[in-house]
Amino acid sequence: MQHAVGSPLPPPHQPGHGPAVGWSPAAHQPGPPQGPAPVPPPPPPAPGYPTAPLRAPAPHPGPAPGQGPQPHAAPGQGAQQPSAAPRQAPGPQQPPVAPSAPPVPETTGHVPLPPGGPVAVPSVPPATAAPDPTTTTLAVLLIGPAGAGKTSVAKYWADHRRVPTAHISLDDVREWVRSGFADPQTGWNEHSEAQYRLARRTCGFSARNFLANGISCILDDAVFPDRPVVGLGGWKRHVGPGLLPVVLLPGLDIVLERNAERSGNRRLTDEEVARIHGRMAGWYGSGLPIIDNSQLDVPETAHLLDEVLSRSIASPPNW
Repeated sequence: MQHAVGSPLPPPHQPGHGPAVGWSPAAHQPGPPQGPAPVPPPPPPAPGYPTAPLRAPAPHPGPAPGQGPQPHAAPGQGAQQPSAAPRQAPGPQQPPVAPSAPPVPETTGHVPLPPGGPVAVPSVPPATAAPDPTTTTLAVLLIGPAGAGKTSVAKYWADHRRVPTAHISLDDVREWVRSGFADPQTGWNEHSEAQYRLARRTCGFSARNFLANGISCILDDAVFPDRPVVGLGGWKRHVGPGLLPVVLLPGLDIVLERNAERSGNRRLTDEEVARIHGRMAGWYGSGLPIIDNSQLDVPETAHLLDEVLSRSIASPPNW
C-alpha cells in the first residue's frame, strides 16, 4: 500500500535482517533518488612492479545484528555487478625513443684546408708538345748565393704566372724573429743555425698548405751542395719529392756588384760573398739545372726559368 502524497514508506521488514532501526522520515526528502556513493578507483601501480589482477569483492553476508539496513539501489538503476573477467592493471609504459639527430658540425667561418701532404712529382700529360709550366701547379726551389738575384726573379716569376702562385723567401721568414734574432753577420753559431732550420721547416709547411689548395710556390734559399742533409735533403723532407730545384749562379763579379747595392743585415762582406760563391760552384756536375744570369735581366731570367722547369717536369732531376 502506498500513500498518494508524502514521504516514501520505510523499507519493509524482511526476515533475517532485523528490525528497521534508525530510520527517520525527515531524513528522506522528496527529490531524485540518490544511488550509492561512488568508490574511488585504486591508485595506479608504481612502474616496474608487477600487480595482481583486481578481483570482485566477495558477497556480503548481510548486516550484523544490531546494524541498520543496507542501502538499496534507486528505482531505475540496477545494482552493480562484478565484471565477468578480471581487469588487468596497465603495465609501465616506456617513453618513445626519439631518433638520434646527426651531430652538428663545428663551424668557425673559415674555409677548411685539406691536409698538406708531401708534394709528389708533377705528372706529365700525354702530349707531343712540352708541358707548359705556366699553367701547372708547381713547387720550385730557387738556389743561389747572396746577390744572385733569387728574390727578384722569384717575385717576378710569381707575379706573371697564369695560375695562383706564392713566393716564400727563407730570409723573410727567418727575420720574423725580432727579439733574439741570431744574425749570421755577427758570427755563425748554434743559435743562427737553429733559426735557419726553423725557418726552413716553416717555409716547407707553408708551401705544402699552399700547394694543397692549388696554389703554386717558389721558395728561395742559399743551399750549399756540400751540406746535402741540411740543404736539399731538408727541403725534400719539408716539401716533398715533387719539389723542383733550380740553381741561379751568375759570375763572381756580378754577385759582388749586386751585394754592394744591399743594405742592412742582407749585405755581406766581399770575403763572405766570395766564400759562398765558391761553395756554390759545387753544383756544377750535380745534375741540377743551372742558370747563369750574368747577362740577363729579371724578365729574361724568369722566361728562362720557365724553359728549365718545362724540361724538369718532362724529366725530373735525380736529387
